[in-house]
Amino acid sequence: MDGEVSKKETAVKVVEATLKRFGRIDLLINNAGIFIPKAFTDYTEEDYNLVMNTNVASFFYMTQQVIPQMKKQNSGHVVNISAALADQPSGARLALLAVLSKSPMAAVSRALALEYAANNIRFNTVSPGDIKTPMHAKDDHAALAKFHPLGRIGEISDIVDAVLYLQQATFVTGESIRVDGGIHAGR
Repeated sequence: MDGEVSKKETAVKVVEATLKRFGRIDLLINNAGIFIPKAFTDYTEEDYNLVMNTNVASFFYMTQQVIPQMKKQNSGHVVNISAALADQPSGARLALLAVLSKSPMAAVSRALALEYAANNIRFNTVSPGDIKTPMHAKDDHAALAKFHPLGRIGEISDIVDAVLYLQQATFVTGESIRVDGGIHAGR
């Protein structure tokens, strides 16, 4: 489905299409995100708006749209994707907008977990380290691996496994799992 993830109307269309096809919503993964590495004073207004709209507004509108259906079902699960860099900033990596836009995800998940616990809707966060995705050029993988105590960057399957664990662990809510090759432990 086409649409700008930062717009409410896109979230409405996605939820409508999902309900039409599947009749319910069991899991939402808020995975939209962009990363613009720059020095803080080099960020432009356009950079700020792009990152905050993609990383925060998309979470806000999608989550807001799925909750009524999950309440109706008396079940559901929302996983917010944050970033290890947001949880554990590094002086070696310039990423203020990532920190600003992704660090609230764990706190938001805890707050929503409490707000919707009576509706059996769970909220959790996964904080990845660097993962082999199109966000990172293949030429950068060796350099990025040096930031992780395990000495490599993660695979998409590492994040999928964490989300699947959380989906199956129905007594887990308000938690944050770091899938970061040891970045957090190494600080």
